[in-house]
Amino acid sequence: MAPARTFPAVIEVVPYDPNWPRRFEVERAQLEEVLAPWLSGGVHHIGSTAIPGIAAKPYIDMMAGVASFEEARAAYEPLQAHGWENSPHRPNIAHRFAKPGVGVHLTEPGSDLWRERLAFRDALRADAELAAEYGALKLRLAEEHSDDLEAYTNGKRAFVGRVLAEAGLTFGRR
Repeated sequence: MAPARTFPAVIEVVPYDPNWPRRFEVERAQLEEVLAPWLSGGVHHIGSTAIPGIAAKPYIDMMAGVASFEEARAAYEPLQAHGWENSPHRPNIAHRFAKPGVGVHLTEPGSDLWRERLAFRDALRADAELAAEYGALKLRLAEEHSDDLEAYTNGKRAFVGRVLAEAGLTFGRR
């Protein structure tokens, strides 16, 4: 079976949808049940759909804290039974799973990924001007690189790095 396709071939950034938090809550409730034996630190809404008011790809990105990265490998089968497909990303620090329109990273609280994603989300939630700047950047990059996810993602790197630096962080292990 081919890995889950997490993004469409054409990058589409759309206006903020007030249903995104509700979609997250539905997925969170299911993940908390499926991941209960491994969960430590909760399930968090991350990524642009977690920032009220900004444009984003219509994709709910989440992060779940697991007590042990290695022991969480046992979660693969229960997740797959609920429609999640393994979709590797930063495999040394996170197990990533996706299904249409949603993805989740399983990582230990305190990992580089954990700290980066929560710090970035929280900084944008706390600063409407910073969030608007990021939303405008995403719209511009989606227009310039509508069929190149790598270029789109790389175009955000300097902005993300600046926000992390302001939070006292640098990019961790990749």
